[in-house]
Amino acid sequence: MPVCPRTPPRDAVHHPLFARCYARMSPLADERAGVGELRGELLAGLSGRVIEIGAGNGLNFPHYPEAVSEVVAIEPERHLRRLATRAGLRAGVPVDVVPGVAEALPVKSEAFDAAVACLVLCSVRDVPRALAELLRVLRPGGELRFLEHGRAEGRVLATTQRALDRTVWPLMFGGCHTAREVRSEIEAAGFEPLGHRRLRIPERGPTLPTSPCVLGAARRPVSPPRP
Repeated sequence: MPVCPRTPPRDAVHHPLFARCYARMSPLADERAGVGELRGELLAGLSGRVIEIGAGNGLNFPHYPEAVSEVVAIEPERHLRRLATRAGLRAGVPVDVVPGVAEALPVKSEAFDAAVACLVLCSVRDVPRALAELLRVLRPGGELRFLEHGRAEGRVLATTQRALDRTVWPLMFGGCHTAREVRSEIEAAGFEPLGHRRLRIPERGPTLPTSPCVLGAARRPVSPPRP
């Protein structure tokens, strides 16, 4: 695939300690906290060419339907990208793992039928710019699927999230922010909402700052918005 001038430095994101912890803990979350089932729900029904931002260690790859002709998986962190490349070789659909960041996707405009953001918009440095890039690379009518952390509806937990986001949480967890209003940001970027549901991860047990989540879909409008 041709790479455009938006290509960032190869290691624009560098969180070696967090990357190794994530690589060990994320399979446990998939198995014990139900994240694996949510990945399947997130990707169900996709087809054609798909771009996935922040692919991590490639845990989404086994869940892509056979109707997907190609996945271009963007991962900026070196260790996770290496693991994702290995996972891509075992996937049931063609996967191309590419270095890059969500705010500067190294691909052509209107080149994809769908885009996937899974537990990644919490950690990108510039959410509006990342969403603008996703809007750019999707064809008109193309669908964005998202599973993301979000701001809690309860005042106490939401206050705790904001306090953590301003202090230790991003430093400890690879730039993660727990209280972002992802669904509102997606709509503000120009996507048409197709539906969503709020959920809690894990469903039972102690509530974590990252427990409030939203799973949903939106699409790039077929026609440009009226001035």
